Parts: sequence; C-alpha cells; structure tokens
Amino acid sequence: MKRLHGRTAGRGPRTPLVLAVPALLAVAFLLLPLVGVLVRTEWGSFGAHLTSPGTVEALRLSLLVSFWALGLSLLLGVPLAWLLARVPFRGKAIVRSLVLLPMVLPPTVGGVALLLAFGRRGVVGPWLESAFGLTLPFHTSGAVVAATFVAMPFLVISLEGALAGLRPRYEETAASLGASPVRVFFTVTLPMVAPGLLAGAALTWARALGEFGATITFAGNLPGTTQTLPLQVYLLLQEQPEAATSVSLLLLAIAMAVLVALRGRWTGTPSPGRPRAASGAPADDPAVPTAEARPATVTDLSGTEGTEGGKWALHAEVTGFTRLVLDAEPGTTIAVVGPNGAGKTTLLRALLGLTPRAHASLRLGDTEVTDLPPHRRQVAWVPQDGALFPHLSALANTAYGLRARGVPRAEARREARSWLDRLAVGHLAHRRPAELSGGQAQRVALARALAARPRLLLLDEPLAALDQTTRAHVRHTLRRHLAGFGGVCLIVTHDPVEAVSLADRVLVLEDGRTLQDASPAEVSRHPRSPWVARMLGRNAWPGTASAEGLALDGGGTLITAEQPPAGTPALAIIAPEAVAVHRERPGGSPRNVWPGTVREITASGSRLRVLVTSDSAPSLVAEITPQAAAELGLADGVPVWTGVKATEVTVVPL
Repeated sequence: MKRLHGRTAGRGPRTPLVLAVPALLAVAFLLLPLVGVLVRTEWGSFGAHLTSPGTVEALRLSLLVSFWALGLSLLLGVPLAWLLARVPFRGKAIVRSLVLLPMVLPPTVGGVALLLAFGRRGVVGPWLESAFGLTLPFHTSGAVVAATFVAMPFLVISLEGALAGLRPRYEETAASLGASPVRVFFTVTLPMVAPGLLAGAALTWARALGEFGATITFAGNLPGTTQTLPLQVYLLLQEQPEAATSVSLLLLAIAMAVLVALRGRWTGTPSPGRPRAASGAPADDPAVPTAEARPATVTDLSGTEGTEGGKWALHAEVTGFTRLVLDAEPGTTIAVVGPNGAGKTTLLRALLGLTPRAHASLRLGDTEVTDLPPHRRQVAWVPQDGALFPHLSALANTAYGLRARGVPRAEARREARSWLDRLAVGHLAHRRPAELSGGQAQRVALARALAARPRLLLLDEPLAALDQTTRAHVRHTLRRHLAGFGGVCLIVTHDPVEAVSLADRVLVLEDGRTLQDASPAEVSRHPRSPWVARMLGRNAWPGTASAEGLALDGGGTLITAEQPPAGTPALAIIAPEAVAVHRERPGGSPRNVWPGTVREITASGSRLRVLVTSDSAPSLVAEITPQAAAELGLADGVPVWTGVKATEVTVVPL
C-alpha cells in the first residue's frame, strides 16, 4: 500500500505533535482519578458497602431530592429558557449571567447565599415560616432547594441552545394555522426541541444527584433528612475509606451512564431525522393515480370546508418599510414580485402580524382583523420550504389547523384526509415530512393551509426549491385548486412562469413601494421595472427621453421609433430575439449598432443566449440558434457587433 509521509494515503494530514502531546496529557489527567477509584475499590466488599443501611437510606434520599430538583427545574427552567431564546428584553445579558452564576459559584458560597435568602433570618425565610410554616434549612425541602439552585442552569442552558437552533418559521406557521401561543409551545416547540430538553433534564438530574457543597451548608448533614449520597461519602471517607470508595464508584458509574447516553449532545439541538427525499423525485408516487386520474375526489375549493362558505375580499393598508394599499376581490390570486430587499416577505409578514418592520391595517370581508393576534386572523401561510412539522405525519400536519380551532379529532382527521385526497397525496397520509419528496411536501403544506379554513392565503415562493419537473406538477395543482378558493391568495415568486400562469394580477414591489399592479399580460408587455423585465427574459435599459432618442443611464443613446416627450424617464425593453449579432459592422436598416465582446453563452431550450458587453452601450443579451452561433464562431472573448432596429424597441414611460 502506498504511504505518504508515513501515513496511509487518504487519511488526511498528520496531527502536529505540539498539539497531540498536550491533548494526550489532558486525557491522562482526566482519566487517572477514575482509574484510581477502580483500582482502590474492594470488589469483594463492594456489594456489602452498597447495601449497608446508611448507604441505602442516603441513596433513597438522593433519588428523592434529585427528582424533586428535576421537577422544579423543569417547572421553572423551561419557561426561563424559552424567554431567553425567544423574547428580546432589556437586561437579558444580566438574566443569563444569573442563570450561569451557580455553575461558576463555589457550592459552599451558594449554600451561604441560600441561607441568607431562605434561612430563618434571611430575606424571605421569616415570611415563609410565618405565612406557610415552611422552614427550609436542615430539612429535606432545603436539600431540594440547594440541588435545584446548582442544577437548574444545566437545563436552562441546554434548552436555550436547542430553542435558538429551532427556526421560528415552524412556530409562526403554527400561529398562522390558528394555534394560540400556548398551544404552539406544547405541540410544536417542545416536541421539536425534545433532544435538548432530554439532554438538559439528564444533566440536571445527574448534577442534583451529586450535589454536596450547597446542601451541607444550607440544609446540613442530618441522616434520613438531608444526608444524601455525596454527604454519606464524605462521612464514610473519615471512618470507612473502603466503603467511601465503593459509593464513589456508584456515583461515578451513574454520571458516566448519563454522559454516554447523551453521546455528547450537550446543546441538545433538534435532531434532523431522516433525510428528505430529493426534490427531484416525482411529485406523485407513480404507482398511485394522479389527481387527473381521480376526478371524483377533486371538488371545488370554495365549499364550506375551505372558507366556511364565505367569500372574503381583501383590503390592506401597509405602513412601515413596505408602504402600499392593496384591494382584491374574492378568488383573486396576486403574484408579488420584485428584487431581493423589495419588501415582498415583509408584506406577507405584515399581513400575518409577525413583523415590527411594517404594520398592516387589514380587513377580510367585513371583518376587521388589524388588532387581532396572528392565530386569530385566519391568514394561513405556506413558507418557501413548507415548514411541515417534522414530528407529525402528513395527516396530523393537515389536521393541525382544524384541531387548533377546536374541531373534534375525528372530524379534523376526516376533513384533513379529504384535503390530502384533493391534492393527490392522500396515500401519503401516514408518512412524516422526511419521507416525502419535495413536490409531495409542498402539496401537503398547501392542503394544511387550505384545511385551516383561511380567508387569506399567503404562499412565499412555494416552488422555488423544486426541480422543473416537480415544479410543473405542483404548479398545475396550485392553478387548478386556487381557481375555486373563496378568499384571496398572494404568491411571492421570482419565476415569470408562475406569475403568468397562476396569478390574476402581478404586484411589482421596489424599495417597499408599489411600482406596478396590473394583469400578467400587461406586466409582460409593458414592465415598469428593469428587474421584472429581466425576470421575463428581456433586456431593460432605463434612461431619459431626448430629442436624439433615449439617453441611457448606463451611457449611450438608443434610437427608438416612438418615445415620450423629452425629459420623461422611461424604460427601453428589447427582446433578446430582436438583437442581431454580427462579426463585422452591419449595414442596412438597424439604427442602433454597437461593438462588443461575448462574455457568456448559455442554453435556453433549443436556442442560445449570448451576453455581450460593450463600452458604447449597456450589456445586453441576444438569443440565437446554435447553428448561427457556430457559423459566427462565437465563444467567450470573441469581438462582435450587435444591432437593434428602432421598431423593435418598446419604450415604457416611468
């Protein structure tokens, strides 16, 4: 076998000795005390030591105290972790420091602090004794308080890390389906951070079980009352060192068992589960008929199940970063387009009531919902990736909104299955999101949103992550089923095919303002935004009309057949197929001719798109056949001439 520098090929670089030696010394430093316990244990007397009356009583008390401490930590620590992870407030750094303080504070100092707070002469001790007859020092309850004080930070820090790693879109989606904040917390948040919660709980229990310093200082060392197993070890070490070693080994084994069970999951980040099927997978199982083959299950979405039998017009006045007024009749689908940062997602989140960047005065039908929280607006949201709850099946996901609105379980599941059947994914009802393809997951997400009986449906780039084949399947499903939706639907998209094929109107945003709001045909013919024109595959050059032609912002002058009055800002639209490419300067009719250089050639269906840059005009794209490109000998860096007839230029006043 070939070796490189004394290492097997393919194993990576050699570990530097300057790092390896100290690391091995550190391992030995941590391991030797454990080896010492194992070596010094008298195995013949091990069982007798552990079954002695004093040890059994101390073990019983330790388990009692540690489980009570765990319960108190869960009761108090889980809300505190959620507060630190989810709620911005002044002084958060101080609160987090208070949480970490018991972890770095000497345990005996912690015991003194507890004594000064809860002792008979402490800050609240006299009140506890007079009001409730409760005396904590030198009582089992005092041992519980001491153990909780030093152990709860492990739960809070672990769970806060898990919550911080959980993207809020799952909770926001649940709220849009009608779930109250408390329901979202217990049905979505906690199940998704269960690994972090379990890790924190295990560490908390193990720390409470081994607590010594704060307990002996605050609660004392009373046999049968506060003498836990660590305190028993302390006493045995003075009188029976061999028994102390055996009990120490028991505590060591428990601690190691907890750590091994956690397998290093200190932060408790949510488990990713099984990988989702590739988005390139077909949207439907080929063994199952598609929606087109099962017309009996596909019904009009305007029935009572979808919008409670109503028709809901939309009126919204949005202020803040995004500023616009939006009105739409029932059944209208609006495509929201614009460059990154234009305010598209901010608009959706404002309608949901989920962002401080913008505020929406919103009326749906005859109902004013401006002051209602997100879960009471009946505005359903489908994020770009669907945000299906990974711990629920497709059927449970779809029924979630109905259950949140108080629909009985059986009825909710029956209606959810009906919606899944309508979208041709009913045969996948038992599967979890990780077992679905991209197209299947998007259909389930849409079914879940429609089953929630929304009055306004918001889709944030629902097809962006899908390949072309899957996208075509899902786009057809959306077009078919949104046609009967009784409310209003807004679809954020960067795909011109989606905007044209799915929407009745196209809303163009730029810098949070409405640049154009018209039919897809009108936006396609006369786009008022360079970004939209380029999205549609056109060349778009902004400029200002003059006597000579259109003075382009990027330099140069464009001769047009028709143009607005001089001084009018305008946008010149040139179709790529209207751009002629030559190796020599052309003669004849073209009035706009520039020299340039080929910078990129890409395939677009059966034709080629050629990007040409020039010092005399802005960059433009020409569309030609592969045969023409071969005849011209086009390649990156080849000098060419481009020509555009004046009659091929469409000028849109801005």
